[in-house]
Amino acid sequence: MQNSKDSQLHRGLEERHIALMSLGAAIGVGLFLGSASAIKLAGPAIIISYAIGGLMIYLIMRALGEMAIKNPVAGSFSRYASEYVGPLAGYITGWNYWFVWIATCMAEITAVGIYMQFWFPGTPQWAWALAALAIMTTINFLAVKAYGELEFWFALIKIVTIILMIVLGFGMILFGLGNGGIAVGFGNLVENGGFFPNGISGVILSFQMVMFAYLGIEMLGVTAGEVKNPEKSLKRAIDTVFYRILLFYVLALTVILSITPWDQMNGKDSPFVMMFDKIGIPGAAGIIQFVVLTAALSSCNSGIFSTGRMLFNLAQQGESPKSFQRTTKTGVPGVAIIVSAVVLLFGVYLNYMEADKVFGYVTSVATFGALWTWGTILVTQIISRKKMSPGEKQGLTYKMPLFPLTSYFALAFLVFVMVILGFSADTRIALIVGPIWIILLVVLYYASGLHKRK
Repeated sequence: MQNSKDSQLHRGLEERHIALMSLGAAIGVGLFLGSASAIKLAGPAIIISYAIGGLMIYLIMRALGEMAIKNPVAGSFSRYASEYVGPLAGYITGWNYWFVWIATCMAEITAVGIYMQFWFPGTPQWAWALAALAIMTTINFLAVKAYGELEFWFALIKIVTIILMIVLGFGMILFGLGNGGIAVGFGNLVENGGFFPNGISGVILSFQMVMFAYLGIEMLGVTAGEVKNPEKSLKRAIDTVFYRILLFYVLALTVILSITPWDQMNGKDSPFVMMFDKIGIPGAAGIIQFVVLTAALSSCNSGIFSTGRMLFNLAQQGESPKSFQRTTKTGVPGVAIIVSAVVLLFGVYLNYMEADKVFGYVTSVATFGALWTWGTILVTQIISRKKMSPGEKQGLTYKMPLFPLTSYFALAFLVFVMVILGFSADTRIALIVGPIWIILLVVLYYASGLHKRK
């Protein structure tokens, strides 16, 4: 490890790494596994839920991009919150984002434990969760360019699979591919109770899992300190977010729900596995099971990356132990990564104690943290604009469209989803754990004397 004085992150990430890392982080168990429970709530109307959620995420990313391109630094939104809102806001944002990815990684390693039951039924779920955590922690000690390369291929596997599924799916829908030449059509979207089988309330309740699925796209801001040519890379990656969401979420789920009636999904098995089974490809279930396994590992990989960088950034600002600044010879924040991995062992423990319920618990808690982070990004962007001189506003090379209307609209939507968490017994825990965590951070901020700094 290097001395903290000389520690710095390496700008080793290329544009292609950034583009696929942000998408790879967001295409994880929230889509491959979590969409099953969301479909159970909303039926075919889940397509609308993902489209609305995707639009909100695009607006949040544009707000983040406006600030990140103007000032590309590691741990960006924590730094921006500290600069524009105040030191306490920066402190809470940084530690809360670390918390978000801890909860998300717990969900991902839980998914690995669930997926491995396909090949090894009856084996302990917690053992696979522990193995996944050990492997992903090891990978995160690679040089950042090697990490980016690995994550690039991880993400590519998921993306190719979804595109293949969409193409084959439309083959079955339009031409009867794998169905004896009988076109399936789009009837399943409006039959079996209609497009809104559970009414608007089903769509509303599905937003918790929908927004969890998008968690990770904001990771672009965290990578800002390690990307070559930040303006070009970040701008391109953010501009294509909405189109990718339409392709990988909305179009994929349209195909799945056209082929498999929504009421035949049990809420536990991956809709992607079920659809490939329907097409009739030999060994499809095993192949897709492997793909969704790599998706969970990939998202966990991104999560450990994010937690390490956020602790590193907090240490640089004097808001976490100085040792978190220490990097390896390859420019990786080693101590911060190890600390995050140790905390993640609690996720392994939950898999041991509450194997059936742990996924629902950790996804809802992660969603609370994500909503808080996204809300902070929007508030920070609104305040940053207000504090800019007319010349600075004119000099912005990347702007939030239709500001301030879009910023306030997205913020109101996040508050709406936060309220929804309280309507279901499965997600209510988030409104207990989340606020307790925020209050604890405020107490620690003042107890540690950080409020006295100038």
